[in-house]
Amino acid sequence: MGLDYTDGCVNFRDVGGYVNLILEKDVLPEGKIFRGGSIDYIENLGEIGQVHSIINLRNRPDYQNFAVDYFHFPMSNKVEKYDTTQKEVKIWLNNILKVFENQALKSPLLIHCLSGKDRTGIVVAALLLILGIDENTIQEEYLLSLGEVKTEWIQQSISGMQVIDHYFNRVDLNKVRENILLEDKGNQ
Repeated sequence: MGLDYTDGCVNFRDVGGYVNLILEKDVLPEGKIFRGGSIDYIENLGEIGQVHSIINLRNRPDYQNFAVDYFHFPMSNKVEKYDTTQKEVKIWLNNILKVFENQALKSPLLIHCLSGKDRTGIVVAALLLILGIDENTIQEEYLLSLGEVKTEWIQQSISGMQVIDHYFNRVDLNKVRENILLEDKGNQ
């Protein structure tokens, strides 16, 4: 059975909330970073947590024009996104993660693609690696998504990003960590 894209935002969840549930302890702020699929059928921001920023990973812009900070990072469907060793994927991920350096980045923030599992899963895995979350937890969070997801796919992505200081050579990782881990930056 396929995903119903007309019923809200598929695979929508609070990344911090689920990581904390998986680890059975509070390690990430909740209500700050959400992930999901298409927002084409979302009529108001209340359906997706009153987000203040959206990162769209699809090839086309969203249909809705919500009054939020908006970032668009398309990538060709011909590129194997799970192979993070590919130069194009590395550049794409570095460009996305650079957004998280900005102290003025408003949260809550939604990262989304069409299904909220593949492109979004890779970006969320990258964020979690940067934040020091262990690989098993990253895999478990990824596997919560409905639709076709496979452990070996996310393992391939994680494996390609293992040396994060080298992989994310265009990103100030300390700023990213600081901005995500701060509970309230006064811009919410």
